[in-house]
Amino acid sequence: MAALQTLMEMGFSENAVKKSLAVTGGGVEQAMEWLLAHSEDPGINDPPAEPAGAVAVGTSGGEGACAAEATEGATGGGGEGKADAAEATKEASGEDGQDEAKSIKCDDCGKLFKTSEEVEFHAVKSGHTNFSESTEEKKPLSEEEKLQKKRELEEKIKLRRKEREEKEAKEALEREKKRIQMGQQITERKRIMQENEMKRLAEERRKEKQEDKLARQRVKEQIERDRQARREKDLRGSQGAAVPEPKPQSAPAAQPTQKKDYAQARLQIRFPSGTPLVQEFKAKEPLSAVRLWISLNWPDGVPPETPFNLSTTFPRKIFDDEDMDKPLEVLGLVPTAVLMVSK
Repeated sequence: MAALQTLMEMGFSENAVKKSLAVTGGGVEQAMEWLLAHSEDPGINDPPAEPAGAVAVGTSGGEGACAAEATEGATGGGGEGKADAAEATKEASGEDGQDEAKSIKCDDCGKLFKTSEEVEFHAVKSGHTNFSESTEEKKPLSEEEKLQKKRELEEKIKLRRKEREEKEAKEALEREKKRIQMGQQITERKRIMQENEMKRLAEERRKEKQEDKLARQRVKEQIERDRQARREKDLRGSQGAAVPEPKPQSAPAAQPTQKKDYAQARLQIRFPSGTPLVQEFKAKEPLSAVRLWISLNWPDGVPPETPFNLSTTFPRKIFDDEDMDKPLEVLGLVPTAVLMVSK
């Protein structure tokens, strides 16, 4: 079949070409359009199903044979009867041949089609609805027209390939933008946490300096009181007066030792890789804040996809979901503790 060979020379598989010819009725132009429209269909290159018109063809042949036998029986006899029958058949054939429909014409655009499958394909593609039988015979494509159709098909294929590549490149660009945006969000969260940590450390240093200043002031005042007491004693001794010496102040009774209230918790966090990190938290912060800090400061910069556990070795304890809302001071993680991270 010339159409089959022509389409296979254009690069289509034999199975796909057979399917297109079966659907469109054997026209090269319609088959090329069908192949282009269904190039992405799954199973396009699978073997086509057996045609259902074989039995009909055989039946038509049988009917034709029966009709021939009936004609021969009706005209059987002398040579004159045969001649009259042949002449009548010839005249009838001539009359019918003038009105015989050789194609189907689209009244909307003027295109000719050989089969009803071609008409259906054209109607679906173009939206045209007006068709009529025509005595015009559809001419096959010339070699120049075949080459032109091939070039048009190649251009369409190139255009579709270019559109697909542009779409894939656009999708890849969107994925890269999302990845960069996520990285920027993680970096921003780290920056905010670092700023808050620096503010907290600065506030602690300010408080320590203030406490040191008050302590030095108390020492200076005590030294000044001692000097004043010695001067008064020396003055009384030089005058020889029996001035009763002031009773030495008794040392204040020792206050009972009270449990120190720690405001900070210094935690050493050990990751599965063995990398340790040291970070200070407020004693009243919940354990969930420590868990969030660990997620944002994972050694390789990428937190694990699966959840991780927190535990202490001495005393041995694995913290569960209920412990996440408890303050560090309640969990016994102040003033210092070692937290083990495990997946």
